[in-house]
Amino acid sequence: MISKAIENAQRKVEGHHFDIRKHLLEYDDVMNKQREVIYSQRREVLQGEDIKPIIDDMKADLIQNVIAETAVEKTPSEDWEWEAFNERVSELFNLQPAWNKTERTDLDHDSLLEKLTAEIEAKYQRQEEQNGPEQMRQLERMILLQMVDTLWKEHLLNMDHLKEGIGLRGYGQKNPLDEYKKEGFNLFMTMIETVKQQTVSTLFRVQIMQDDELEKLEEERRQERERELQMARRASGDKADAERKPVKRSEEKIGRNAPCPCGSGKKYKKCCGKLA
Repeated sequence: MISKAIENAQRKVEGHHFDIRKHLLEYDDVMNKQREVIYSQRREVLQGEDIKPIIDDMKADLIQNVIAETAVEKTPSEDWEWEAFNERVSELFNLQPAWNKTERTDLDHDSLLEKLTAEIEAKYQRQEEQNGPEQMRQLERMILLQMVDTLWKEHLLNMDHLKEGIGLRGYGQKNPLDEYKKEGFNLFMTMIETVKQQTVSTLFRVQIMQDDELEKLEEERRQERERELQMARRASGDKADAERKPVKRSEEKIGRNAPCPCGSGKKYKKCCGKLA
């Protein structure tokens, strides 16, 4: 009878451990699927000869998002939130559309999309001409990989924090695994969107310095360091001169046997002179 009780207890413990391992594998499976997507994209960037089509797709997605936020159906285009539109375009594409009131009138979703796309492509073309086509292709690859790696590490940390506290959802009559999958997916999609935004925003702002510009900058920094050293030497010299100057007494010295100036009638040495 005792052996049977021990056997039942052992079976329950093993079943409990099996359930724990099963849940761990299910949680890990969520991360594995996300990891497969990220690694697939990294391989595509590393092995591809030209990733400009990837950047073009990112720009197109961001433009669509801006248009969706701005172009409100059944609302005249002149009443759209143009201030928020300009701020968003400036943030993502480093561009300030100089559209007057007439150019903002009688627009719809498609016409706004066409108009904005043309200006952004022209801006990117100028950026490419300034940096050079070959250098721009290298920048596209380098910046995209940097953004993916940085934000992926942050995402892994966020997923760990989510996993640590997701078990508490069970007290609210919710399946922790389902909640983990749902919120993990939302975090992953937010990370993908952030990769697009930061990559495109950086590419529209980055500038390669030419050799003469670099030499000029280094010369300015050298001159600035020399001015700082001269100011530091001058300040230390003034301080040393001040320390070498003798201290002059502002009042006449009082004799020890002279009446104390406090008016007590005592000699100075037996009154205030004791404190000096």
